[in-house]
This record gives sequence, structure tokens and C-alpha cells, in this order.
Amino acid sequence: MIKGLHHNAYRCRDSEETRAFYEDFLGLPLVHAFEIKETKSGRATGTLHSFYQMDDGSALAFFEAPDRPFEFKEQHDFDLHIALEVTPDDLKTMHQKGKDAGIETRGVADHGFIDSIYFRDPNGYVIELTAKREGHDEAMASKEHAHATLKDWQASKS
Repeated sequence: MIKGLHHNAYRCRDSEETRAFYEDFLGLPLVHAFEIKETKSGRATGTLHSFYQMDDGSALAFFEAPDRPFEFKEQHDFDLHIALEVTPDDLKTMHQKGKDAGIETRGVADHGFIDSIYFRDPNGYVIELTAKREGHDEAMASKEHAHATLKDWQASKS
């Protein structure tokens, strides 16, 4: 059925400032871009759709659609964040790179099964870089525990 993530798509304010962050800063290559001049419903538009590829072949994609209203705001981590996996060494390197570049850089946060740092991209999205810790795979394979935790959560809300 579902084989994996092909891409996640988000709006962007400006395709070039978005490219500078994702390609130049994070190191995700721009691999595809095309202009959309007409929607599938026949509405004229001038929209650029761009794709930044990750090592597994999946991508983060962006739409710059100046003719479509959209409220850009700084997202709270709980509302929206994009988590990307890196090695522990790369986590340390990127933490320093963010600080050196003057980009809002938070962390290192110890989540028990992962360590994370956080940046804010030019569109207001929170980007989390995360490195697996010992016990990660076991924590992520605990389906029975996850279902029990959800059930307890649901019961405690009422």
C-alpha cells in the first residue's frame, strides 16, 4: 500500500530565500522546480513548485503562489514542525553552523530516544534536526505501549 513519503509541500514567501535556507544552509539539493500557469480547475495562476531532496529520495517541496492569500506566521513547535534525521556528529555541526549564521537556534533537547535542535526557516516554519539515541528503535516499535498511552490520554481528557 503506502511505500513511503514522496514529498511534503508547504507555502513559501520567496522561492530564492527558501532555496538559500534549504539548499545552502541545510544542504538539501534543489532537484526539481516547475511553474504552474493553470490549476487543474482551469484558474490562471503564477506559482512556482520546488523540491529539495533528502538522502532517502523523499523531498520537501514549496509553493510560491503570490496570487493566493496566505498568512505566514512563526509556527509554534506544537502546531507545525518538520523533523529531519541527521547523525549525532552532524547535529553538533549544524547547531554551531546555525549560531554562526545568526539563525535562531534552539537545543540540544534530550527527548530520551532522540536529541534535537531547532531552527526557524524564512517562512516561519520550525525545522527540527534530530539524531537517534540508543533505544530509539525499541521506543518507535512499541505499538502496544503507544496504543495504551493514547487510550489513557483519551480517558484523562474527559
